[in-house]
Amino acid sequence: MTGIWGILNITPDSFSDGGRYVELDIAVARARAMRAQGASVIDVGGESTRPGAERIGSTEEQRRVLPVLEALATEGIPASIDTLNADTASAAVRAGARVVNDVSGGLADERMLATVADLDADIAIGHWRGPSSDMYARAQYTRIAREVASELRERVTAAAAAGIAPSRVILDPGIGFAKSGEQNWDVLRGLDEIIGLGHRVLVGTSRKRFLAETLDGEADQPRRDLATAVTSALAARAGAWAVRVHDVGATRDALAVTTAWDGA
Repeated sequence: MTGIWGILNITPDSFSDGGRYVELDIAVARARAMRAQGASVIDVGGESTRPGAERIGSTEEQRRVLPVLEALATEGIPASIDTLNADTASAAVRAGARVVNDVSGGLADERMLATVADLDADIAIGHWRGPSSDMYARAQYTRIAREVASELRERVTAAAAAGIAPSRVILDPGIGFAKSGEQNWDVLRGLDEIIGLGHRVLVGTSRKRFLAETLDGEADQPRRDLATAVTSALAARAGAWAVRVHDVGATRDALAVTTAWDGA
């Protein structure tokens, strides 16, 4: 079955759950709960990438995430680090993270790919066209799914040049990053373009604005979680290797139903 990455934001300002898990014991309890619900990986982040979010330094980011990663490693819970900073990536892997999840694909920090090359970890490379503060100004495409795939291919080439073997690469189409609502749907419909690159594909639609826009523009969190579960199940059916979500239980159930429907 498609893997489920449970989102754990150790941030005061994330768009959906900012401030809820900044205390170590609460964060670890949340990770345990998601693991029990079926998460294969806990994706730990210390810096918000929501539209308009301000960057923080790697020292503060590490202060937030390293104790959590160390605690999860002690309990044998697989974790990834969601970061744009090479220094944080390195420290996080030493603390126990098994994957570096860089939504910028190594573009935000020019040292990232070379740093990951020397680490015992895989890397999730996201499609990115610039900082969250102005990313929507960059949402200009002709054939978006094909262009996203092409730009991801360029990042895979850059990763290989830095010394990262293709087997260590996971690709993320960057839903919500430099894409309008309809463009996000176009990428999801064209997911085969990205899967065709031959790498594992991670899809993250969780609670994102385009889902609310599709419903009525003001959808509350439970409705966004339901929409997330549906899109995650459809992404899995399209061939996604894993999905990244806040509500692990709902997504697990949606994946189980889809699998039963397909007779797998």
